Amino acid sequence: MDWFEDQATSAMAFAEVLGNDIDRAVTERSEVLLRRACRVLECSGPVRWTVKEATYRTAVRLPALHPALFRGLLTSFHDLYGDLEPAAALALLGQLELPAHTRHLAELRHVLVAGHKNHYGSVGAWDDAVRSCA
Repeated sequence: MDWFEDQATSAMAFAEVLGNDIDRAVTERSEVLLRRACRVLECSGPVRWTVKEATYRTAVRLPALHPALFRGLLTSFHDLYGDLEPAAALALLGQLELPAHTRHLAELRHVLVAGHKNHYGSVGAWDDAVRSCA
């Protein structure tokens, strides 16, 4: 979703495709809204943290969105334009109900605990996490 990578359009695009509707998605739980919420959360990595944090905090209330929210947090760390705040992301990660064997869960927790905001701003941090979590 290129419009999430462009800082001039990402806030409006995110609000229009999910941010304005996240409360409805969580309360109504319609299949259509949940499918859209999952897809947008998965692709939301490049959206500025200040734009997506409230949506993430709302999404965490619905366990059906937890896998997509995890992928959103993961892409927030790995995407070239990814954006997250480590402490807030770690708090959200701690609220997710995910299988213990979720791929990259331990590594993401490791880099967030260490305070890393982005893979490209902390070269080597992910590799260290992989070694430490092996």
